Formats: sequence, structure tokens, C-alpha cells
Amino acid sequence: MTSRTKILLMVFVGAAVSLGTLVAQAQKKPAIAYPAYPNDPRKWRHVKTMVIFSKDNKLFNRFGGLHNVYVNDIGWPSLKAGKPYPDGSVFALELFDISTPQGAIEPRGRKALYMMKKSSKVYTDTGGWGFEVFQAYQPTGSLKDMKECFSCHAKQKNKDYVYSDYME
Repeated sequence: MTSRTKILLMVFVGAAVSLGTLVAQAQKKPAIAYPAYPNDPRKWRHVKTMVIFSKDNKLFNRFGGLHNVYVNDIGWPSLKAGKPYPDGSVFALELFDISTPQGAIEPRGRKALYMMKKSSKVYTDTGGWGFEVFQAYQPTGSLKDMKECFSCHAKQKNKDYVYSDYME
């Protein structure tokens, strides 16, 4: 093998590796970052509270507990008007375990924080929404595939994939 052939081979291998790296990076969707102060969802608009307390609800095994749902200021006007959400809208669902002492339902430790963020150009495979799950207070997301969340949210296509409604 001549020196020229070796150089061309090294250039070709280097270009192929670089191209492969770029393609792999392009396929990864940006993760939703754990909300740090001042972006803590508890500082956003409270949308609703719900309790799934019984196995009579088909979501009990996965989502049983007390739910607090929040929306950021970007998504608030669309929620209120019932219109599609602009990019940058973020919803957060905080899920707590519950106890029922003395006939009251009380939260007992956060089980998970579920987030969905609108970016129509980035999350094209999931209706323009990115999804993430943070277990308890872990700062790193645990969701393996956003389509796992989207498969359920797809049923809400007529409401821009959002389950929550504005309540006066």
C-alpha cells in the first residue's frame, strides 16, 4: 500500500467516523432538564389536583396517588383559551404517594415528576412534545422512549395532546 493510499484511507475513515457521529447526534432528542429554581413547577400556574385512589381506575398501578398539574407562563394563555400551545409551553405533573389518616387524603412523598415540553421542530415524532420522567427528586430523567408517553397522549390530538383543561 502506497503512502498516498494510506493517507486517503485515513481521511476516508476519519470522514466516515465524523459523519457517523453527526448522524447519531442528530437522532438524539434534547432531554428536558430537571427544573431548577426559579423554574420549579410549583412556581408556575396550578392547573388542577386529582387523586387516583383505587384499582377501579385503569391507571392506578402506574399513576396511583395525588397529582398536581402545573403549566408555565408560556402555555397558560393557550390552556385558558383552549388553543394549540406555542413552543416553549411546559406542563408538569407532580405525583405523590398518599395516605388516608382520619378520613383525609394527604400526600406522602413524591413518587415522580412528569414533564412535557412543546418544541414542534425538535419533537416531530411525538406531536411536537418532548416528555421526561424524574423519579422522586432525582435530577436525571429516567424515560427510555418518549413514545411511551406519547402513545397515551396521542388520544388527545384534538387538544394538542394535552389532557388538562382550564377550570374556572
